[in-house]
Amino acid sequence: MIQTAKPLAAIYIRVSTQDQAQHGFSLDAQEESLVNYAKALGYEIIKIYRDEGKSAKNLNRPEMQQLLKDAEERKFQAIFIYKLDRFSRSLKDLILTIDKLKEWGIDFVSLQDKIETASASGKLMFQIIGAFAEFERNIIGDRTKFGMERKAKEGGFITKAPRGYKLLNKQLLVDSEEATKVKYLFEEFLNSNISLTQLAKKHGMTTSGLIKLLKNTTYLGKVKFANNETEGQHEPIIDKQLFEQVQGKLK
Repeated sequence: MIQTAKPLAAIYIRVSTQDQAQHGFSLDAQEESLVNYAKALGYEIIKIYRDEGKSAKNLNRPEMQQLLKDAEERKFQAIFIYKLDRFSRSLKDLILTIDKLKEWGIDFVSLQDKIETASASGKLMFQIIGAFAEFERNIIGDRTKFGMERKAKEGGFITKAPRGYKLLNKQLLVDSEEATKVKYLFEEFLNSNISLTQLAKKHGMTTSGLIKLLKNTTYLGKVKFANNETEGQHEPIIDKQLFEQVQGKLK
């Protein structure tokens, strides 16, 4: 008779000093319960990860980090924990981590919370968690995009002010003397028959540098971030009509 190898399981246990004192949680008690439960379900225990005296406010715990690294490398097929708050007290961390385990094909079992992924109800729970994880990622993405767009508007992504402006405390301020020269460049290009190369040479610029200047929408009071343009908080140097006429001639 051919015997099939048992699926491998990891056990994660955690206790903080406060938990031990107030609730009587102990690593040994958690370990014993989880080992018996995992074996009853037909798993072979490959490793027990123990974080002692560690808070669950985030996932920055030595054994937790090693557990997740080993999970990504598929060293086992399931993770057993005693209770969800042993894993993490952060709902966001919990949801996103369980969703990542699902992606890696790792089953997740919480003894006290009756959560597992082998049964139909357990799979449904994983699907619900996955939906919350997607929602959380979208919220994070929207929040990040909003913050970066706000930062762009305030000049946060600008490390060097374009000609005609000066950068002061991450804010673009008009440099009156240089702004006059920029406006003159736009008007001279539009109203004369001088070539771009001749105009650039006349003003001590390269042709590509001049083209870049003439196409720069910063002079309209706009900021560009991730190929999207929004209204900035700085004062424009060039009016829209002049800018559009110059773009027409450039084409």
